[in-house]
Amino acid sequence: MHATFRNLYTGLNVAAFVRDRRDHAVSVMGWALILVPMAALVGTLCAAFLWSLDAVTRLRFASPWLLYLLPVGGFVVGLLYHLTGRSVEGGNNLIVEQIHEPGGGVPLRMAPLIFLGTVVTHLFGGSAGREGTAVQLGGSLASGFGRALKLDADGTRILLMGGIAAGFGAVFGTPIAGAVFALEVLAIGRVEYRALVPCLVAALVGDWMCLAWGIRHGVYRIATLVPVDALLVAKAGIAGVAFGLVGLVFAEANHALGGWLKRIVPYGPLRPVLGGIAVISLVHLFGTRDYLGLGTLAAMPDGLTLASFFGAETHPWSWALKLLFTVITLSAGFKGGEVTPLFFIGAALGNALAPMFGVPTDVFAAIGFVALFAGAANTPLACTFMGIELFGAAYAVPIAVACFVAYLCSGHNGIYLSQRVAVPKVPTTGLTPNATLREVRAHRAARRPRS
Repeated sequence: MHATFRNLYTGLNVAAFVRDRRDHAVSVMGWALILVPMAALVGTLCAAFLWSLDAVTRLRFASPWLLYLLPVGGFVVGLLYHLTGRSVEGGNNLIVEQIHEPGGGVPLRMAPLIFLGTVVTHLFGGSAGREGTAVQLGGSLASGFGRALKLDADGTRILLMGGIAAGFGAVFGTPIAGAVFALEVLAIGRVEYRALVPCLVAALVGDWMCLAWGIRHGVYRIATLVPVDALLVAKAGIAGVAFGLVGLVFAEANHALGGWLKRIVPYGPLRPVLGGIAVISLVHLFGTRDYLGLGTLAAMPDGLTLASFFGAETHPWSWALKLLFTVITLSAGFKGGEVTPLFFIGAALGNALAPMFGVPTDVFAAIGFVALFAGAANTPLACTFMGIELFGAAYAVPIAVACFVAYLCSGHNGIYLSQRVAVPKVPTTGLTPNATLREVRAHRAARRPRS
């Protein structure tokens, strides 16, 4: 009798196990059929986007007078957004909001608008990045796929995160960092592991498709070999404080100047006009065009680029100038992103700090490259993986230490105001659970004593 029940129980367990595995396999196949074509399309668009950026940057180098059309280009793009795309002006923040609380979705017109807007910014010399465009391309297409397939709220969330991963992985050639970034950027102190495999698949496919179209990413190498001992790790940790604080300054300056411009110039298309005039004035004031565009190419062989900070020469104030150019460009409403300028600022700051710490410039430039972004975006895990993907595993420990210290030192601030505080970095009173960084800023402003 007991044997009979035991056999029946075992048979039921086997049947349930087989059924669970079958359902799991069907789910995986279903997601693969959605994720692979979506990520392939994102990777293709990112390839076209990167090719376009390279083409317009070289055109600007060949025709320096294009800089003086920056206010005109900004007005045209601003007017285009004002007339047709005001619901997508939230950019990356809109995508993060839709992942947290799926509602109206991400409009498909975000893709062509951000593509055009970023190309115009770089054609005329605005100091901006490219990750914002890639993330918005991915989010817009993923949302379109979700609507077409009539996915539920959970399915839409995962697909949007996959779109972010595909865009980020493709535009920088760092698929692991892209996958982790999509999981980590949503909330401080929490990683959405449920979407880990979909994000990894999407990031890999997006990156592979971008490479298949012949796109090649910039290579930055650490040529100097120094022992990774306790002293180097301690120096990286101390430098991480500076990276975190400068990341905080970048984010807050961008939000503060952007908010001020919106108050004094309510009509959106006019704000880039003022920003464009300011950028042109800075070029004449400092007598250089090295801080325009992405900062990965230079018009002259002796021009300053990201790669310059991995050389032996020290550039003490390049990080501050790039920060100034970028904050003015982005806060005025020009399109692009913050990440590549943050790479430039971080590498330049690392280059400037290296002699003070007695460390080779290329080592600290590499650490600053990812650590300052970790502080500004609150994504230390993604930035650690990015450092390993870009520079190898030899310096993984100092890179990780600098990224996590920068993350702690940037506080509850960041470039993405829709990011939520799931687990506060330090005990904080008066905040509602899962408050957004926008709400944190409002809470701080309300607590300031009024004169």
